[in-house]
Amino acid sequence: MRPTATRAELTDGDLIQLSATQPEAFGSVFDRHATTIHRYLSRRVGSTLADDLTAETFLTAFRSRSGYDVSRPEALPWLYGIAANLLRGHQRTETRQYHALARTGIDLALAGHDDRVTARVDASEQVRALAGALAKLNRGERDVLTLISQAQLSYPEVAEALGIPIGTVRSRLHSARRRLRAAVPHLDLTNGIDDE
Repeated sequence: MRPTATRAELTDGDLIQLSATQPEAFGSVFDRHATTIHRYLSRRVGSTLADDLTAETFLTAFRSRSGYDVSRPEALPWLYGIAANLLRGHQRTETRQYHALARTGIDLALAGHDDRVTARVDASEQVRALAGALAKLNRGERDVLTLISQAQLSYPEVAEALGIPIGTVRSRLHSARRRLRAAVPHLDLTNGIDDE
């Protein structure tokens, strides 16, 4: 850690290390990544629950920061891992949301009132079929798929976030893609979730 660096110039690892003696330094990690983590969680369980889970993610991160490998300059994969672990406790909510999307074609996690009205009119069979297929994925497949497609993490970052080998990331993604293709044959799965 550079002694004369400003907080904006410090890596996440530096800030977490600094937070051992200056706990308020962890606030910069929150400022950098809270919006990204909230967006990921909102997509999975809706905005209301995402508010609570984002706060819980950063509280858990703060409490466990002494175990963070400060040689890792980027804390985002670590934070995604914490968020994914917290989501496991809320998996039923996520599954219900995908089932609702499958029935109605309306993504309640992202849609405002006007969007909901438009979506009711324009709901597509493909969206419903995709949501139904997502609801049927097992937790491991869904975690890998969403971290790659929604959070835009690389395979190594997903492996780090979930604490699994890269080979497991690849096999879960392959399995998820195969199941989604079977459910929605004309779906383009190359945008964001293609093989590396």
